[in-house]
Amino acid sequence: MAAFTVRLPDETVAKLDHLAEKVDRSRSYVAAQAIEDFVAREEWQLAEIETGLSEADRGEFASEKELADVIAKYVKPARGR
Repeated sequence: MAAFTVRLPDETVAKLDHLAEKVDRSRSYVAAQAIEDFVAREEWQLAEIETGLSEADRGEFASEKELADVIAKYVKPARGR
């Protein structure tokens, strides 16, 4: 396992210490967990973007109906006035 130094603003360190105390873990543990979570999320997001770009390069796009179905799941229809 590697170790390295990270410089953070004092306010961030105070928040980190507060969180570490609340979860009964060390500052180092909480910081390492945060970095691991960030790296995993970024790797996932970049992989999804690359997949989408590859699909677009192959001309694989959603149909108008597929797009409308997805939007309808998240947007409620406007009510008449």
